[in-house]
Amino acid sequence: MSQGRTDTAAGGRLSHLLDSPVIGMSPWIAMSVLVGPGRFELAVSIALALAVAIVIVGRIRRPGSSFKILEIADVVFFAVMAVIGIFASPGTHRWLENYSGEVASIALMALALGSMACRVPFTLQYAREQVPREFWGEPRFLRTNYYITGAWAAAFAVAAIAGAYGDLVLHNSNNPWTGWIIQIAAIIAALQFTQWYPDVARARSLREQNLPGPPEPPLSSLFIPLAGYLTPVGIVVLVSGAGPVWLGVALIVLGIVLVKSLSRDKEAEPEVSRSR
Repeated sequence: MSQGRTDTAAGGRLSHLLDSPVIGMSPWIAMSVLVGPGRFELAVSIALALAVAIVIVGRIRRPGSSFKILEIADVVFFAVMAVIGIFASPGTHRWLENYSGEVASIALMALALGSMACRVPFTLQYAREQVPREFWGEPRFLRTNYYITGAWAAAFAVAAIAGAYGDLVLHNSNNPWTGWIIQIAAIIAALQFTQWYPDVARARSLREQNLPGPPEPPLSSLFIPLAGYLTPVGIVVLVSGAGPVWLGVALIVLGIVLVKSLSRDKEAEPEVSRSR
């Protein structure tokens, strides 16, 4: 492949990422994963910086474009959190260090559910920038955005529950399982669903219209990243002592085996589709 084509492909991937709702959720992801005892200022500073950068980059890339629900929520929420942190009493500051991650997760979950209740799932504004206007009113297009927004609501609900369990039941905000492993797994699942399901919906639409196009991506491709995540989790268990040695080893082996098995299924699926 020539250097020009490589640069074009890289630019296309970057452009696709910047147009994705995932970029709008990056401040919430950062806050949810980074915050903890002694890390509130760092977490909220990074989240607010990301939120402001997203707004600026969005206006540079699309001059005159309207602000998105998620962009506004990003800046307002993390600016308020930063101001509260500056003027908070020592007791409030300790509370924020322990619980602001759950507050951020619950806030984004509420935003997702609220946007769905108002019949404007927040991913819809991003999707409309990538799909011709004539498809905006199609039931499948709208349903796809409801599903993706719902997946993010579910992911941050899991993150909030895991964080709250670590804080309130285990009394340990730095517990690897509740503080990072479970929360990151939920985010990976939502990220992958965001990439996978639109391709499924597009392939089904083309097939129903008897039009040529790529085959529907197999279900196995949805789970490969989660399977791959098991291996680093196993390493974390071994290094941090977050579980018995046998559990760490089992997770590493299971992750490797599942990735290989799911990858074979993914490669075999197009052959099956063509033979039908």
